[in-house]
Amino acid sequence: MAIFLSNTMSDSIIQEVLGDSWSELDNVIRRHYFLRPFSDDYICVSGEMSEIYHSSVAQLFIPFATLLGAVVPYRANNVPTDVHYASSKENANIYSDRVFKFTEKNHYHFKSHMEHVRDNEVIEFVRFGVGLRLKVTAENGAIVFRGAGYIWRQFGVDIPVPIGLFFGNAYVEETPINENNFRMKMTIEHRLFGVMFRYEGTFNFGV
Repeated sequence: MAIFLSNTMSDSIIQEVLGDSWSELDNVIRRHYFLRPFSDDYICVSGEMSEIYHSSVAQLFIPFATLLGAVVPYRANNVPTDVHYASSKENANIYSDRVFKFTEKNHYHFKSHMEHVRDNEVIEFVRFGVGLRLKVTAENGAIVFRGAGYIWRQFGVDIPVPIGLFFGNAYVEETPINENNFRMKMTIEHRLFGVMFRYEGTFNFGV
């Protein structure tokens, strides 16, 4: 585990998103989301994705999704993965770089950034201003992100786009295991075609 904490004193970004529900998160999840706005906080956790999957139907959309930088375009099991999270002194966003190490030389980077827009809602942006609206909740110590539609930001305006008709709806959860480990799971499920994309694994904060 690598952590860098700046001297800025404030609540974390996700603490502001969740409000009073922040206290309902297990300590290991709060440790993962300690990054504060307008700071240079940083954390890297490492683990293994036990499964990275997409369906045969989803395969049809892989070229488009890869262009947007929105999914991991491979199927595999037991993939070592590092997740880098950072905040910025310029804004209140969370920047993510998920590094999937399929082979020693083939490392796939899934980059995005997350903005708090209102109440418990955030938008996770990939390339070209495409974003996924997410409702954030604390549930039994876990943090849960539920998809609430896709948008395309142009000139500061968030335009709803019907990507969900093709991709489906997203669901992400991070569940505590113990004080140093948590489990994460992401699925994108279509109401007609079932699970389109899925990955899950465990991550370690070290001792």
